[in-house]
Amino acid sequence: MAWALCAVVTGGLMSLWAVSSPDQVSAAASVVGTAAGLLGVLAVWAWRGTPRHQSSDTAQIAETGRALARMVRRQWEDEGVLRQLFAPAPLPVVWVPCRRVGLADRRRERTDTDAVLVCHADDPDELIGTFRRATHQRLVVLGPAGSGKTTFAVLLLLALLRTRAPDDPVPVLCPLASFDPARENARDWLQRRVTEDYPALGDAQRYGTGSVVELLTEHRVVPVLDGLDEVPPARRTAVLTALDETLPADAPLVLTCRTDAYAHAVRESAPLAHATVLEPAALRIDETLAALRLAAAPERHQAWDDLAEHLVHHPDAPAAAVLTSPLMATLARSVYADGDRDPAELADPQRFPSTGALERHLLDTLIPTLYERARRQDPTRRWDPAGARRHLTFLAHGLTERGTFELLWWKLHTWSPSLVGPWRRALVWLAIAVAGQLLTNPFMMLLGVPWWVLVISVAQAFAVVPVFVLSSRFSEPLSTMGRRVAASGAVALGGGLASAPQLMPFLPGTSTVASFLMGTAFAGSSLWLVVLAAGLPVPPDLPGRGRPSTAGWRRRLPGALGSVVGVALSCGLFFASYAAYVHHGGQTRFPASLRDGLVIGAVLGAGLAFLRWIRAGSVDDDRASVEGTLRSDRLLTLLGAAACALLFVLPDAGVRTTIWFTSTLGDLVVVAAFRLLDVGGIGLVLALGTCAWPYYTIARLQFAVRGQLPWRLQAFLADAHRLGILRRVGSTYQFRHARLQQHLADGTRPPGSRPPADLPGARTGSPAPR
Repeated sequence: MAWALCAVVTGGLMSLWAVSSPDQVSAAASVVGTAAGLLGVLAVWAWRGTPRHQSSDTAQIAETGRALARMVRRQWEDEGVLRQLFAPAPLPVVWVPCRRVGLADRRRERTDTDAVLVCHADDPDELIGTFRRATHQRLVVLGPAGSGKTTFAVLLLLALLRTRAPDDPVPVLCPLASFDPARENARDWLQRRVTEDYPALGDAQRYGTGSVVELLTEHRVVPVLDGLDEVPPARRTAVLTALDETLPADAPLVLTCRTDAYAHAVRESAPLAHATVLEPAALRIDETLAALRLAAAPERHQAWDDLAEHLVHHPDAPAAAVLTSPLMATLARSVYADGDRDPAELADPQRFPSTGALERHLLDTLIPTLYERARRQDPTRRWDPAGARRHLTFLAHGLTERGTFELLWWKLHTWSPSLVGPWRRALVWLAIAVAGQLLTNPFMMLLGVPWWVLVISVAQAFAVVPVFVLSSRFSEPLSTMGRRVAASGAVALGGGLASAPQLMPFLPGTSTVASFLMGTAFAGSSLWLVVLAAGLPVPPDLPGRGRPSTAGWRRRLPGALGSVVGVALSCGLFFASYAAYVHHGGQTRFPASLRDGLVIGAVLGAGLAFLRWIRAGSVDDDRASVEGTLRSDRLLTLLGAAACALLFVLPDAGVRTTIWFTSTLGDLVVVAAFRLLDVGGIGLVLALGTCAWPYYTIARLQFAVRGQLPWRLQAFLADAHRLGILRRVGSTYQFRHARLQQHLADGTRPPGSRPPADLPGARTGSPAPR
């Protein structure tokens, strides 16, 4: 595809030269032939940038399992501490075999072990024993909203990791909300999810390229799939069917879901094969109050004792029903943990005449209480309770409107109307490019540049519009390198037509039409160079998670040297031939132009190798966090944008040096610096448009200006995570309780309206549990 496109360009330019200047056909052939060679080198370089998939050896697979177990344990132990799962102890929820008919696999014969499959959530040994005694170690954990299913899954995961032998499988918790069977099968989704949540496993030098696949194939991973009810209702049955059909029936598995949602999915398909189904027994109010008393400060024990005595005499009070829910008991522990609130108010029949009123009180009070308590401990905190609730409400509303529970920072731009459509995105980037050009104008005025040149400089920014619009049209169907090359060629042609009047080098002795067409081809080739190096300027599906590293430099060195030498030779011959053509056979310029071309080509080749190097960087454990992925993508964005700005202006600077100056290296540096101020922003903006961090930054600033989000969003999210309002799964944030997210979102919805139809829980009106 690349060579065919080069042949078309070559033939077109040859025909143009033959018509305009028949006596210069030989020189033109040299020029376009060298340009075709340059494009061929770039196509070969782009192909070499695609990683080759090789199987991992036994040692790499074992190392991958150890690393995965270490990262999963560290992540969920930290989450357990923040969620107060260990201090002083989890709520004593008892899990027993489900008695509801039709939810267990009929093909699984009931055995005597089913009678002893009873465990307490606060006993790790019982959790492990229940899992290992279950048929094929497959569990389905059911229960109503707020019954502690996710807590059960986390405690089981940590118990298995703490007692894990070197050859035991690694439990990995994956929220099911992101699984769509219409797009990928269960095995591919699990592989993608594990790789995304723990990007350090993508280090091919250390773990190979197929280690995660091998772990899944050999059943050395226990998928803990949390929240089937969080999947949109329309595809829950498809998800359950895909798990049965794709994953082997003897593969270990843990699945959590609301009882009613699972029953509905089972009626349309079948229960999970060979799985033991558990449900929580009713939590006794005296056990709950004993756990809450144990978690309170000693001076508050009497208050909890008074509440317990009151409920003994009033067993029908709303508090007696509400506090038997693990979710509500957890909220009560957070709200009444210290002495600023008296738990006796929970029994006030005037304030809380019903269970719904008491539940709303706990949900409404949670955020102000946590932030007020934190401000007392640290008066310098920047977020007040009212402002924090406003920001969290905006986040909850945005997640609920999109039918998701995962806050992906690299998808925040989809919340902004100005960044959704291709034309709107193009106009936003045009405004950024124009602003950049205006900022450089004072420096150019100091150099004595006339005002009309500055006007043309600002007009040059309009070249980004067709590039961004065409990129959005070509981004979806791309699957092969040939399509990428063809799409980037179309994008470059569109940008070249838009920018030719400003960017074309005015050639002596050529007509206006020929000069315009040559300027189009030249501007397009410069744009093509940036697109091939950075990719199409569309929002990426995932952020960059690596960082530049010297690991494996010996393996990368030959490819880098080949890129430098190949591009240097092509550029050297191009500029030498170009100088001969422009100056009508002035052979005295040939050595200087050849030297300039070699220098420019070497810099271009080094820039291409540099971009490939930073994009194939290594990932450590710390990069799996939200802040880590953001820092990594920001670093890769800034380095790549600076390199692409230089790649964009160097060919143009070389040609202008050949035309206007005596072609010394000093002249080349001066012209390159001038062109960086003049048009370098175009290459910079195109490179920024391929990365996640710029889109996130634009959206974040828009929402901050409106007061919907704080200026320091990541610091705010990290603080809410430390307070226990949010939880972190891999590189994403979620509300700690889906019930809290739904409650906040309902507060922004007009009275009488309903949640989106594709949101889990929309049919019944009840939110998905945690």
